Amino acid sequence: MTSVAASAPPAAASTAGPSPEPVRRPLLDWRIRFGALSLVWGFSFLFIKVGNEAFAPLYVTLGRMLFGTAVLLVTLVVKRERLPRGARVWGHLAVAAFFLNALPFSLFAYAELTIPSTLAGICNAASPLWGMLLAVVVVSDDRPTRQRVAGLGLGFIGVLIVLGAWQGFSGQDPLGTALALIASASYAVGWQYVRRTLSDTGHSHLSMSGGQLLLGTVQLALVAPVFAPTPTSFPVLPLLSVLALGALGTGVAFLVQYGLVDEVGPTTAMMVTYFVPVIATTAGVAILGEHLTWNTPVGAVIVLIGAALTQRRPGASRTPSGGRSRTVRIHRTSS
Repeated sequence: MTSVAASAPPAAASTAGPSPEPVRRPLLDWRIRFGALSLVWGFSFLFIKVGNEAFAPLYVTLGRMLFGTAVLLVTLVVKRERLPRGARVWGHLAVAAFFLNALPFSLFAYAELTIPSTLAGICNAASPLWGMLLAVVVVSDDRPTRQRVAGLGLGFIGVLIVLGAWQGFSGQDPLGTALALIASASYAVGWQYVRRTLSDTGHSHLSMSGGQLLLGTVQLALVAPVFAPTPTSFPVLPLLSVLALGALGTGVAFLVQYGLVDEVGPTTAMMVTYFVPVIATTAGVAILGEHLTWNTPVGAVIVLIGAALTQRRPGASRTPSGGRSRTVRIHRTSS
């Protein structure tokens, strides 16, 4: 979910001179914000499903990007920050916006025309597996270990179990499932691109992400009218779902995630990824009445275990709760 630009931890305060300003504590405990972020991202797949009932998938995604961008731009104004400068940075941001926002968001919306939101949420959890696969087949400075390769294999076995491969994938739409898996792979491609091109630009995380979402919105605004029918009515429930998907699941969620990374460190904050498919599955079954067979939760657990193994790196030090070991630039807002 992130592109990491590591930096040295801040030096200890000197005993001489004026006392440092006290650190302002957030109004809500980080555990509450962690749970809220898990819920928002988990419910995003339900919001997509409801939005699809009234709007074409491209317009569901356009609305999502539009509302999410609005949240970040307002935050930029409040914090008195500016969007990035420089044609080179904007060019790289345009590519990042395509692979991390416009393409995967659209693919998930199209996928949910034919597959349950529960399956879409589980496919989203396969993103780290695709990232590990890229590290295996593409020259990378992040070489895979045996444990991480084992996690890759275990994760894809979990995907096959979720899909019921021994039954010939019966009951699952092949095209919709493929679109969801391609969407999760798009995130992995985008992460690699951002890591190599935008990890050290000198701009703030908020500035970069605001520019990225703005470009993604422009991309969809150009494409949607050409390939999808323009909405002629705006039913309340689907419209509210798209609003929640964008403002909460894309805009506010980014701000909450950054706050978590800043407070408890990237390792703890990124654990939210493993709660998202659980919440997406629960919401799909309880609210939308989607059917759930034994292999879906079992396979999902295996996918998450495999994904967790692919994220483990040898010699990585653990960051204690409340500690800050490095600066993290976040360029993706999760589904």
